[in-house]
Amino acid sequence: MDVVANNIANMSTTGFKGERMMFVEHLVKSQGGERILGDKISYVRDIATMRDLSAGPLEQTGNPLDVAIEDEGYFVIQSDSGNRYTRNGRFQLDESGQLVTASGGSVLSDGGQPFFFAPGDTKISIARDGTVSTQNGDLGRIAVVNFANEHQLRPGAGGLYSTEAAPQPLENPELAQGMLEGSNIQPVVEMARMIEVHRTYDGVKGFIEKEDERMRRMIRDMGQVA
Repeated sequence: MDVVANNIANMSTTGFKGERMMFVEHLVKSQGGERILGDKISYVRDIATMRDLSAGPLEQTGNPLDVAIEDEGYFVIQSDSGNRYTRNGRFQLDESGQLVTASGGSVLSDGGQPFFFAPGDTKISIARDGTVSTQNGDLGRIAVVNFANEHQLRPGAGGLYSTEAAPQPLENPELAQGMLEGSNIQPVVEMARMIEVHRTYDGVKGFIEKEDERMRRMIRDMGQVA
């Protein structure tokens, strides 16, 4: 329920990737079953949370500092705790003219350097390969990287991911200026899943309450017979 609720809460978050629970099933032979293929009781146990890595829909904003990754890859963001990675391309300029995220992290180039714009840089262009330029010339190319196992990325605040794995630069990234990648959450599906989970919990709760009542009646009746 917590996972589903978090998905619903982030259905409008730029670049958000939904999560799913992973379960394993355990089968045990029921007590009193003497047959070789006796009755089995099935139990499940949650073992991990899996991230849905499918791309979200592209949304046009018209803001020249908004950038969406059309295919695979992550932007590289410099933070106080080291480099972080994100697909949220809602960028802006800080007071010094540096290209940063909404939380103030520096957007890095493929050379590992931040981007700085002069006060006179009024026409900012970002090409499909990530090359940033103004009327005064090129400033570098936005770094876009990927990982051998994206599921190892740990989500953090502000849509940023962290990992100890080494990033692999993408030679031919596909970026779209003036657009953002929306969340890949489908609200109707998540609401249906929440209702299903809630009903299942209610069903299990009712079953346990009936079984407790049956045990109490049995103990009471046996006490009266004795």
